[in-house]
Formats: sequence, C-alpha cells, structure tokens
Amino acid sequence: MLILFFRKEAALQQREAALRNASKNHRGFVDDATLRADAEVARDEATTALEKLRLMTQRMILSREEMEEVALKRCWLARYWGLCVRHGIHAEIAESKYKYWSSFSPDPSKVVLAAGEKAKQETDHDFDDTEAQRELNELSGEGNIENMLFVEQGLRELTSLKVEEALAVAMAQHRRPNILKAGFSDDLKLPIEGQCDAFELSKEETEDVSFKQAWLTYMWRRAKRHEIEPDIADERLQFWINHNSKTPTSQVAVDVERGIAEIKKLGIETQLWEESRKELDPDGDNSKMPCRTDF
Repeated sequence: MLILFFRKEAALQQREAALRNASKNHRGFVDDATLRADAEVARDEATTALEKLRLMTQRMILSREEMEEVALKRCWLARYWGLCVRHGIHAEIAESKYKYWSSFSPDPSKVVLAAGEKAKQETDHDFDDTEAQRELNELSGEGNIENMLFVEQGLRELTSLKVEEALAVAMAQHRRPNILKAGFSDDLKLPIEGQCDAFELSKEETEDVSFKQAWLTYMWRRAKRHEIEPDIADERLQFWINHNSKTPTSQVAVDVERGIAEIKKLGIETQLWEESRKELDPDGDNSKMPCRTDF
C-alpha cells in the first residue's frame, strides 16, 4: 500500500515537472494561461489522488484499541491450543498451532488477566500508557488489517473444530478422579444450564473461568466506553467486575459461558469494529470500509 502511495506521488511530481518544462520550451507557441490552467488541473488531480491514497492507507491500519484486541485474541488462541497439546486434543495439528500463536504471546493467561484487571479499574475515558498497555502493544506487532484477518480466521478454526467443547469434557474427566477420592458419584459432570446443585471446579477449570471473566470484563468496558448497547453495558460491566471476586463454581462457569454467548449474539465485537472505523474517518464514507463480516 505504501509502495503504491509513493509511486503515485512520484508520477504526479513528474507530470508537474513536465508541465513546467513545457512552459519553458514552448512559451512562444502555447498560451501562458493555458499552461497555468493545465498545471492547476494537474495539481488538483494530484491532491485528490494523494488524499484518496492517504484515506485508503489509513483504513488499512488498525487503531491502538484494535491492535490491543488482536493481541488479546492471539492470547486466546495460544491458550486453547496449549490446552489441546496438554490434553491430546487434535494432536495432529495442536503442537504447530500452539507454537505459532504462543510465539506472539508466551504467557497468554497473564496478559488477558491483566487486561481484565485494568478494565475493572479504569474509567470510560482512560486509555493510558500503562505497563500492561505497553506489553499489549508489543504483542500486537504490525498494526494492519491483515493481522486481524488472520486472527479471525484462527478463531473460526477453533470454533469449527469444537476445541473448547472438547476441552470442557477433558477437564471434567481430569476432575473426576478427585471427586471419586472424596466419595462422590462417578457421574461426569459438566457446568451446563439447568443443573440444580453447584459443584467445585478443578484448578484447570477455575483458571479457564477466570480467563473468560477477564475477557468479558474487558469487552464490556470497551462497549461502555463507546456507548454500545447503552441500556445494558454498565450493568454487564459491573456484573463481571463483581463476579471476578467470587470463587469459581460450576454455576459461575455457566454464567461465563452464557456471557460469552451473549457477546456473540449482540455482535459486540462487530459494533466495536464499526465504531472504531468511524473514529478513524469521521467525515468519510464508511460504506466502503471493510466490515467485520468480511473477516
């Protein structure tokens, strides 16, 4: 994109130079007013073309907040492919996927938990240069749409392979031996809707719930900041801030999964994307901007 920009700029400069030469070499044959008019037209064309290229380039670059989202989604991918490696799920591809995504984020849980903690403490207008923020910026790498596209493809793959569902079963199976030692039933219990009695989660399940709680807190803070779903954003944000202080049980795990589903159903990420694109070019025509469904 930048190469195209510079080539266009160079071509327009050459055209202006050619018109100046024509003015010198043919002063006796061409009316000065005509040459000045041609030069003015060329200048206007140059200005318009360069402005279009500038806007096009700007639209291909991610905002600071979008780069933060890319970094956190890479953490999500690194975490769940790492769990796949640990539990032998999709063993034929899990190792390579984990190596790739963890190369961007060696400690994904730490980064997402820090983002959730920051979202709990900040106000709607805070977006300061904290240590956690600087770490996220470093993890995001180059801030262009191609990076976000690749991350979204990775998340779709995770969904299509039903990775999180398989991991929920695997973690429940690891919990069962401890339940048997305590003398409880050997029924395999999953934290799902409709259960009457809450039960304790394993350490691994607890970590997963905390990870997703942090993600939900982060997403609703952003939604509230940008006045997305204003009727419920503040309520949801406070709900997840308060939830983070509770010891995770199976009921909390159900709440978390319901919260993740709600984020998807409401299209919070899509709305955040559209709002961010408007902020990049508030006076422009956003209809031609890439939308999140393009990913």
